[in-house]
Formats: sequence, structure tokens, C-alpha cells
Amino acid sequence: METIHKIGRRKKSVARIYLSEGKGNIKVNNKKHDEYFTTEQQKYKIQQTFLLTNTENKYDVLVNVLGGGKSGQVEAIRLALARALCEIDPENRASLKPEGLLMRDPRQVERKKYGRKKARKQFQFSKR
Repeated sequence: METIHKIGRRKKSVARIYLSEGKGNIKVNNKKHDEYFTTEQQKYKIQQTFLLTNTENKYDVLVNVLGGGKSGQVEAIRLALARALCEIDPENRASLKPEGLLMRDPRQVERKKYGRKKARKQFQFSKR
């Protein structure tokens, strides 16, 4: 099997993954994924695609991720992994699609408007 290259995006994060057969090593920006992502929830989100498709410890993953925060980066990686596993075996789609892992989350941060404190928050109104 040759190396599969896929891209995942979430908010401002872009994750490029390179999936190849191996022993289950996951490197994110040249660090082990346990070191790069600290919380249990983030570690689970990375493993989630492998758990749903019963492919733990079958593939090595090399990830380059940039932009955004850790949460957006994790979800961008998860989307890219789901896309790669569907390319390897189209039957994986049946287990990943109901969980919503193949859909790109389109939500973005709303821009701040002039004359306001934030995107929607306004200054306190004074009647008198």
C-alpha cells in the first residue's frame, strides 16, 4: 500500500495527513500525538476513526497541522483520517458517516462589527 495524503479543515486549522501501513504510530508536527494533545478528549478524537473502523495499530500517521487552536486542529485531523480510511476501504463509510465524521463543520468565527464590542454584543443602552 502506498502512502495516502488527505486534507482536513476546521475553523482556521488545516491538517495534512500521510497514512501508511504500520504499527499505529501517530506523529503530529514531529511529536507524538500524546505529547502534542494533552487532554483525554483530544486524544480520543484522534483515535475515534480507528476505533469505529476496527483498524487500531494498523496504520502509521504523519500529520502536519497549522492554524487555529488545539480543538480545531484535532477535528481537522479527525476529518482527514476519516477521508483517508474511506479511500482505503469504502465499507468504512458506513460506520463513519452516521457519526458525522465525514462532514466538514462549516462554522466559522463571526467577524467583529464596528460600533460594537464584539460580533453581536453591543454597548449598554441608556435611555436617559
